[in-house]
Amino acid sequence: MEKLTTQEETAMRLIWEIGPCVVRMLQEKYPEPKPPYTTLASVVKNLERKGYVKNRRCGNVYEYYPLISREEYRTAFMKDAVSNLFSNSYKELVSFFAKEEKISADDLRDIIEKIETGKE
Repeated sequence: MEKLTTQEETAMRLIWEIGPCVVRMLQEKYPEPKPPYTTLASVVKNLERKGYVKNRRCGNVYEYYPLISREEYRTAFMKDAVSNLFSNSYKELVSFFAKEEKISADDLRDIIEKIETGKE
């Protein structure tokens, strides 16, 4: 799975949120500052080239829809991050967040409980 740029990731999040949509719909939902239509159309074409979306013709416009789910992307992104930044160790990842005080002891206890009971 090819990495996404920040603009591509923003567009992809909107496509997951909206569902099948045309570029104009994406532009309306895009956060400020909104990119020009042509820029956003290029971003969506890159998403298509990378295999994240596909299009279908609807009248005189193309409607784009996701080929991968948000969960599939998140899983691949996290695997890549853990592999590249934490020596492929989820333990190091959790330790990093604990040291940075981004996760509390209570959060860790909740995570351990979920692991032990098999719940999400």
